[in-house]
Amino acid sequence: MKNVLFSAFALAAATLTFAPAANAAELMPAASVQQRRLAFLDTQTKAVDNIQEARLTFLENQTKAVEDVQMTRLDFLDAQTKAVTDIQKVRLAQLNSQTKAVENVQATRLAFLENQTKAIENLHDTRLEERARRNKGNALK
Repeated sequence: MKNVLFSAFALAAATLTFAPAANAAELMPAASVQQRRLAFLDTQTKAVDNIQEARLTFLENQTKAVEDVQMTRLDFLDAQTKAVTDIQKVRLAQLNSQTKAVENVQATRLAFLENQTKAIENLHDTRLEERARRNKGNALK
């Protein structure tokens, strides 16, 4: 693309450099000089148009390349976002499982402690009943 642009610049420079010298060397009538000048201006206009067209083509290609790069980056970011979301879901599921396990362990411990408390209460009740019987037995003697 740069080569086309440089070639267009070189053509315009050559046209601008040699055309006035060629026109000055020839002796022509005024109408012919005007025709030559018009032809020279037409040539310059065409050269400028060609350069502008080359520049526009180059810019369009750059714009398309930038858009393609941006689309690629967006696709990559979308994929990363999805991966992060998936990882977060897995982590949340693991934390939920751990929470349930902790809750189950705590429930088991509470049940065990309640059973121990009941056993101790039963033991105390039995001891108190035994003491009460002994006291009655000693009181009757």
